[in-house]
Amino acid sequence: MERPELPLPQLHAFAVLAEELHFGRAATRLGIAQPPLSQQIRRLEEKVGHALFSREPGRVALTPAGRELLPAARRALGDLADGLAAARAVGSGRAGCLRIGFAASLALTVLPGLLRAFRQRFPEVRLNIHEMTTAPQIAALHDKTIDIGLLREPPTDEPGLGFETVLSEPFVAVLPSAHPLAAGRTVETAQLADSPFVLLPREVGPGLYDRITGLCTAAGFTPRVAQHAVEWQTVCALVETGLGVSLAPASIRRIRLRGVAFRGLSPATARTRVAVAWRRDDPNPLVGQLLTALGEDDRQ
Repeated sequence: MERPELPLPQLHAFAVLAEELHFGRAATRLGIAQPPLSQQIRRLEEKVGHALFSREPGRVALTPAGRELLPAARRALGDLADGLAAARAVGSGRAGCLRIGFAASLALTVLPGLLRAFRQRFPEVRLNIHEMTTAPQIAALHDKTIDIGLLREPPTDEPGLGFETVLSEPFVAVLPSAHPLAAGRTVETAQLADSPFVLLPREVGPGLYDRITGLCTAAGFTPRVAQHAVEWQTVCALVETGLGVSLAPASIRRIRLRGVAFRGLSPATARTRVAVAWRRDDPNPLVGQLLTALGEDDRQ
């Protein structure tokens, strides 16, 4: 197919003249003198190879060739205008696509408020949400398959990535309802020393895993892990069956299971961090917009 080479000023002049059917009025709309308008139309006709307008004293009309070209000219000019508007919106951070990874437990805390605030401020932005544990989020940020990560216990030093704490919450003990310690309001970590544990695998969230086992070590024992589960919903379900106990972020209490009891840890000084993560060299303006929305949500 032959590639058309039609300068936009000529195409624009043609479309305006086709609407006005009067060289003087069309020139006024275009902000040019009438002779340059006539020259643009003549050059366009030379490229087409046929007259686009019939010119008679006191009357200008589209020829059959002109009538055939007009819809395509309008589409081309309209598509270009739409494309320019879309490019400007994306470039300014008002539109585009933002890919977000999040730890499943954050759907119980920071994620709903963040997405609500962001969508209210930037309704034209498409959000692609991916449920991922911490380690896969770090890898996805490096691979540029997500733009933002919301994760627990971020690494202390990860080249090329930025982290900002957005939430700190206490830990709770997750117990079968029939467990003797479920009768009290709080549990001391040391009291769990003889119980088997259900934990997330370390490879999916090394920071959180080490934080939990570190609490046990500080209480004088090494947890005996009876079962691993990738999601907190599954951890709680396995605890309900009596396979073991667990330590979890306090937001996990929103998972309602009849056979599971959540009890505060005593003393309540141990906390887990939730952080937002991003690539420091990411040129996508939407990343900065989301960080701003997150800060605004924290202040509400």
